[in-house]
Amino acid sequence: MTTLSPAVPAAPRAGRPARLWRGRAEDAPWVRPVFLGLLVATGLLYLWNLSASGYANSFYSAAVQAGGESWKAFFFGSLDAANAITVDKPPAALWPMALSVRLFGLGSWQILVPEVLMGVGTVAVLYAAVRRRFGAGAGLIAGAALALTPVAALMFRFNNPDALLALLMTVAVYCVLRALEQERGAATWLVWAGVAFGFAFLAKTLQAFLILPPLAVVYLVCAPGGFGRRLGRLALGGLALLVSAGWWVALVEWWPASSRPYVGGSQNNSFLELTFGYNGLGRINGDETGSVGGGGGPGGGMGGGRWGETGIVRMFNDSVGGQISWLLPAALVLLVAGLVVTWRAPRTDTARAAFLVWGGALLMTLAVFSFMAGIFHEYYTVALAPYLAALAGMGAAVLWEERTRWPASAALAVTVAVTAWWAWTLLGRTPDWLPWLRWTVLAAGAVAALGLLFAGRVDRRLGLGVAGLGLAAGLAGPFAYTVETVNAGHQGSIVTAGPAGGAFGGRGPGGGGRLFEIGMMPQGGQGGQGGQGGQGGRGGQAGQMPGGGQMPGGGQLPGGQPPGGQGGRGMPAGTPPGGAAPEGFGPGGNLRTGGGMGGLLNGASVGAKAKTALLADADAYTWVAATVGAQNAASYQLATEKPVMAIGGFNGSDPSPTLARFKEYVAEGRIHYFIGGDSEGEGGGRMGGGPGGGNSEISTWVSENFTKVTVDGATFYDLTQQRK
Repeated sequence: MTTLSPAVPAAPRAGRPARLWRGRAEDAPWVRPVFLGLLVATGLLYLWNLSASGYANSFYSAAVQAGGESWKAFFFGSLDAANAITVDKPPAALWPMALSVRLFGLGSWQILVPEVLMGVGTVAVLYAAVRRRFGAGAGLIAGAALALTPVAALMFRFNNPDALLALLMTVAVYCVLRALEQERGAATWLVWAGVAFGFAFLAKTLQAFLILPPLAVVYLVCAPGGFGRRLGRLALGGLALLVSAGWWVALVEWWPASSRPYVGGSQNNSFLELTFGYNGLGRINGDETGSVGGGGGPGGGMGGGRWGETGIVRMFNDSVGGQISWLLPAALVLLVAGLVVTWRAPRTDTARAAFLVWGGALLMTLAVFSFMAGIFHEYYTVALAPYLAALAGMGAAVLWEERTRWPASAALAVTVAVTAWWAWTLLGRTPDWLPWLRWTVLAAGAVAALGLLFAGRVDRRLGLGVAGLGLAAGLAGPFAYTVETVNAGHQGSIVTAGPAGGAFGGRGPGGGGRLFEIGMMPQGGQGGQGGQGGQGGRGGQAGQMPGGGQMPGGGQLPGGQPPGGQGGRGMPAGTPPGGAAPEGFGPGGNLRTGGGMGGLLNGASVGAKAKTALLADADAYTWVAATVGAQNAASYQLATEKPVMAIGGFNGSDPSPTLARFKEYVAEGRIHYFIGGDSEGEGGGRMGGGPGGGNSEISTWVSENFTKVTVDGATFYDLTQQRK
């Protein structure tokens, strides 16, 4: 059987252009053209309507703009070119985008095209990893499944660190699989795997290490050679990881704090504290000092967390299911089937090792995401997409080779049937969106499942036709969600894919109530009219918005009640779905002035007058303005391409700068304006201060000592003109 035979050595190489098009000599002539077509189609799909997202997450776009202006900001991942404070992640994910901006200037395409290329690269690496052991058909299925995963289409068109993380995790798995093939060259491949893990750490810290344990165990158990040699090669890979991640960490920790930016997201200006606290163990146990509302401790159990329900069904729930879980039941079934088929193979069998590697990566990440009590967003699940897609391709190939046996044909039929049923269930959560698709998928899946029980055993061509129908049924739902995703722009800090995406900057019903669903308000109350989401009452699930709109930590939402209501998409009640946003509201129902949640999760809309004021004598100041919270600062910085200080970092809760230091900046004439919020409610984001911080103190000091003026609906204080 082709799928269970050892990897075939490469044939003598032809010329590069011919080999690029023809591919491997042992491949059928159609393989390479179809593979290249898959890559081109993925690229075109992800490039479609790309500029609709604008600067996407302004928080990271501002850091990219800063890195395009200053090499120091580039190295540290600073939010502004004057290096006041960094983003709350290491900077590797920013570097490709910042280089693009340096080369081509600041713009939406310059920022987002590198993310698209990462998506195409991930599909290519995944194909190579699966094709090498299970054949071209398996690789193409895996690549297509990944490209059509809704959350992948979202994040490979967005500027969060998750795109680079997914690419590097796929590269790491590929390198480990190569190391498992033979002793010769294994150490080199493990070193490259370590490098991939190291730079993945520099993209999103400890999340990069989630799959390290299963990969290390599989290599130790299944690799060829003596145990001591296997252990030594693993140690070499670990050393490569330490060097590739540690060089940057060491430089930051050893660099004098007085001459580098403050480490955003930390409370003690330490990257190690950020890594093991807010971005590390805090994500697991929920104790995240500096997060929204402070470090409230673990949410625990089923449904107790501030960031949604935790538990084994989390990846299937209303919020997450449509993002990633379309092929999750199939992947689990095929993982078990693949292990059953290969169970009696020798210890070093690479087919079984591949199932263990991809399956271990899936199960480990799945477990952490399902039970983590700290900050969790739906788009995190893009990390699962390559693992799911690989198992789908590998498992389908193995069972197809065994299709003449009843257990294998039955397993194929069950896989198709369960996948079609789950797609029917997910599509039923948006009953008014393409209602015909739900039943079409179910009917096609049922026909394909029945056909696979018999047709594949009788006639190969008929079996291929039935298998193609089953594949189409399985991918139709995620394909439709993906098309919906690429047809819309996505902006803000929390985005979701498909037609039912809620959240700030996301799409679909329920956007207005998302504040309460994820538990960012105090728990225990009722949502009230203003907190109702588009699907009816979601706003009241986690708590009540006090009438004055007060946020934990002292921040305020302008205008009292949060936007929401039965109109959906975060609009006030009575707004028809798809209707024009009322004055003061932007796309997705976010408040224009001050941004969503007082500027925490989406930035401000910068008017022409505000931009003119900030650009006046801009070169005379280190920062043309300062404002609380990074999203507000990012909006003004991107509009002017001049440094704007983000007081308190992303959440506005970091103790940087202190009131005393801020006064020094003002006395030295280094900051022109302090920007409050909207002219009525100061909604620009008083999100509170960290230990020893002075974010609310800074706001108070400025308001007491400087005269405010309203510019395009925002409150400006000229810090060069102190009130007498």
